[in-house]
Amino acid sequence: MKYTTLGDTDIKVSKICLGTMTWGEQNTEVEAHEQMDYALDHGVQFWDTAELYAVPSKAENQGLTEKYIGTWFHKTGRRQEVVLATKIAGPSANLAYIRNPLNFSKSSILEALEGSLQRLQTDYVDLYQIHWPERKTNFFGQRGYRHSSRDQWEDNMHEILETMNDLIKQGKIRHFGISNETPWGFQNYIKLAEIYNLPKAKSVQNAYSLLNRLYEVGMAEISIREDIGLLAYSPMAFGLLSGKYHKDPKRAQGRLKIYRDHMIRYNSEQCHRATQKYLDLAESWGISLAQIALSFVNSRPFVTSNIIGATTMDQLRENIDSIHVELTKEQIQKINEVQELIPNPAP
Repeated sequence: MKYTTLGDTDIKVSKICLGTMTWGEQNTEVEAHEQMDYALDHGVQFWDTAELYAVPSKAENQGLTEKYIGTWFHKTGRRQEVVLATKIAGPSANLAYIRNPLNFSKSSILEALEGSLQRLQTDYVDLYQIHWPERKTNFFGQRGYRHSSRDQWEDNMHEILETMNDLIKQGKIRHFGISNETPWGFQNYIKLAEIYNLPKAKSVQNAYSLLNRLYEVGMAEISIREDIGLLAYSPMAFGLLSGKYHKDPKRAQGRLKIYRDHMIRYNSEQCHRATQKYLDLAESWGISLAQIALSFVNSRPFVTSNIIGATTMDQLRENIDSIHVELTKEQIQKINEVQELIPNPAP
């Protein structure tokens, strides 16, 4: 395994991060424990979860992912070997079963964190993240920003930072991060932290893959200059970049089929056309498309860690092994040519 550091901290994190959102929906507790055993034994000691998970979230499975991690910690006693990240859910009309109100007031953050700590069977998390902005902005597949006159959000970023500062002093979290953010939100958190001498975000968790390189437009420069790296999620575009839907579309199974109505951002004709071109490159190079997709993300200078997700052990092994694949300059140039031809087909 290869390792980086989390922002400007001294915390070492694996370049591959274990994603967990299928546990409790597509994966049983036994399967989740098997994935955790294998990942940690192969050097993947950075794990990401959320109070929202499993996904798609519903009242029956909300919090199950954290519970499965907690039972694994209890069973193995290996909590200290893991750099653990989790997230607090933001406003959504469909998630009232999580907490009411769903916002980032101090009381909501404290309630959410206590729930996560209980399910995780730990007394602290290493990285506590804001899952998505409280204000109405473009995230989760919305490509462009459209200002809404119905947005009643009152700027509470200062309060969020003060609350995170209190939690750090109490030892309940070590650091905090943001997720699904825009350049405006990113810079505002940085500015407020500097003005009021409050904790600086250590990471940003946004979507990034061969089919969605929008992070490069307005966020990558901030990441590099401010030393706040990307935790890239959906690097496999919900499995589309495995190539399985192209090689054997009738038999292929996965999230894009099972949850077709929820996973629309990767189901466009442009996404499938770009993926075919990447698959052609993979076959000409004798490397699996999955490993090319993950290796590309691993190689980006603004990426701290690449969050993989697997429903089978074979997928997990292949994803972790991508750390050993090094793309040449010529191969990256060929990848960039596809990007120029079909730029960012997935929002």
